[in-house]
Amino acid sequence: MIICKTIDSLHSVLFPAGQPKVSIGFVPTMGALHQGHLSLIGLSKQADTLTVCSIFVNPTQFNDPKDFEKYPVTIEQDILLLERAGCHVLFLPTVQEMYPNGTAPSLHYDLGYLETLLEGSHRPGHFQGVCQVVHRLLDIVQPTHFYLGQKDYQQCMVLKKLIELIGSPAVLTIGPTLREASGLAMSSRNMRLSEGDKQKATAIYEAHCFIKQHIQQGALLPLLQLAQKKILEAGFEKIDYVAIGNAATLQPVTNWDGKEQLVVLTAAFLNGVRLIDNMLLN
Repeated sequence: MIICKTIDSLHSVLFPAGQPKVSIGFVPTMGALHQGHLSLIGLSKQADTLTVCSIFVNPTQFNDPKDFEKYPVTIEQDILLLERAGCHVLFLPTVQEMYPNGTAPSLHYDLGYLETLLEGSHRPGHFQGVCQVVHRLLDIVQPTHFYLGQKDYQQCMVLKKLIELIGSPAVLTIGPTLREASGLAMSSRNMRLSEGDKQKATAIYEAHCFIKQHIQQGALLPLLQLAQKKILEAGFEKIDYVAIGNAATLQPVTNWDGKEQLVVLTAAFLNGVRLIDNMLLN
């Protein structure tokens, strides 16, 4: 695996002079890698000539500075995992390399209602920061295919919108959420949980399974309230949301016709660690 820390060195690897451009698969990450990330590397290796992973903890998408400071950094382990997975190129830029003119946004991305609900309402400015860094990365890497995990369901929708807004030719592929044997969604933030907390954290997955098993045509609020109760009783101190929305648009659904495709999404805090998860319901 080739490690590039500058855009110039990356371009010399990806676009050698006089050589035709090959298919490039791109997996952007913030490091603290797990099998979910590696499954996306695997998807790229099946479809693309070159697989590029980036590791960059992007300061502009953290609306809570303490969350940014506590974000796990495990670069040596990450490099080992990427090498074992057969990744071809790792892009490992500094903040200065990514934002040579400073981190202040130069563009506002018109994300519409997606920025007003769920993650958008609870983390103001978060999706603008995500779009800022991904726009920059897409310009730098110029991928054929762009791989994301379904665990960040709303972010996948936001970045699909970004691709439309900037006219990027990259084709977005969304890989399934990978889970521990307990059902806990794999996440870099899980590194901040004790073994006991990891067991408690499965309550989100269990609440989603409960909703999936019991959902019926009609009012959905009573079911959501039961799910919230289960999560709080498991030891979570705060819930930002447990919500059911249209699977294609995320618009909230409070009364179900029995046919509309639905997704349940949750964000909740366990010992100060904010966990998110989702599940398609039908």
